Amino acid sequence: MRIISGKHKGRRITAPKKLPVRPTTDMAKEGLFNILNNTYYFADVTVLDLFSGTGNVAYEFGSRGSSTITCVDENQGCIEFITKTTEILELNITAVKSDVFNFLQKTKLKSTIIFADPPYDLPIEEFSQIPMIVFKNDLLLEDGLLIIEHSKHTDLSSLPNFTRQRKYGGSIFSFFEA
Repeated sequence: MRIISGKHKGRRITAPKKLPVRPTTDMAKEGLFNILNNTYYFADVTVLDLFSGTGNVAYEFGSRGSSTITCVDENQGCIEFITKTTEILELNITAVKSDVFNFLQKTKLKSTIIFADPPYDLPIEEFSQIPMIVFKNDLLLEDGLLIIEHSKHTDLSSLPNFTRQRKYGGSIFSFFEA
């Protein structure tokens, strides 16, 4: 995986093979950030990255100037990799080891962008819990956006607060707004 833009543009990051992850492809990430670039000034954006895995998306936000980024993943290896990579890249990313659903139920952290990349085989009932908890607990700042990455075999368009989706290869980004 590589960082597409910002101060670390072109930098390649190689995660250990033993991590249980499926990083967002460079093509999908580039498409997503082209959309976000037209709406947000990244230096003003606070980010919550759920099911962070390697931290791929968080590094992109950090490279583009977002100064407050929180990554949540339940895998200790992922948290250690994010922490190590954050130090190397000198980014302000906080990595939290937690079950994402427990974290969302307990946190008071409000963010401009909440990005969730759960396992593609997560049951639809669990996918639907993400926007439900985010909006019930008022975790987005004004003009905030929840983005859920999922496979083309999952349809989230009937969920409350859904606004649109974009497809990149086998990945789909569903967008939710208050």
